[in-house]
Amino acid sequence: MTHHIDLDALEPRERYKLLCATVIPRPVAWVTTVDAEGVVNAAPFSFFNVFGQDPALIVLGLEHRAGAVPKDTTRNIRRSGEFVVNIATPDLLEAMVGTASAYAGSEVEALGLATEPSVAVAPPRLSAAPVSIECRRLTTLAFSDERDLVIGQAVAMAARDGLIDPATNYIDWRGHYPVARLFADRYASLDDLAPMSISPVPQGDPS
Repeated sequence: MTHHIDLDALEPRERYKLLCATVIPRPVAWVTTVDAEGVVNAAPFSFFNVFGQDPALIVLGLEHRAGAVPKDTTRNIRRSGEFVVNIATPDLLEAMVGTASAYAGSEVEALGLATEPSVAVAPPRLSAAPVSIECRRLTTLAFSDERDLVIGQAVAMAARDGLIDPATNYIDWRGHYPVARLFADRYASLDDLAPMSISPVPQGDPS
């Protein structure tokens, strides 16, 4: 027997729990931004993905605090229009989750995270991240006081030496794939991969 759920009849928090536990795994954007004083903020967001290549679109879902109060990442992107998506591998999971806590100042300074200058945007990238994507905001969509959907354009990438083949632009993760978000406090490592090629559809005899 199938159990049907009317999502419109649920409280938003219950919808959130159901959807986040269903749509898994999700990639995590470890986002760095800077405020007007140059303070670097870092925070993870699992409402994130790449949505195109021409232009190269990155979408972030940024949740606000109670009372529609934007968090540091949202405020910084609204001000400067720039952000960096750092990709975390399992060895960086503890540090990444640590930046989700609310600090009085910079999460980067509080946790001792090293940064390096970006090429095309003001926010720095996290040195430990194997890949960082530099982005500029194209537009922001808001459907309620709860969240902003930021659509940005990826304008540059920085990758650890040996990760990307410069001749082909292929990435070889060498088994150290990015960490994935599940639900609540659960994360996953991508270890058991199953290649599956798309077979061409057989064509009829043209004669």
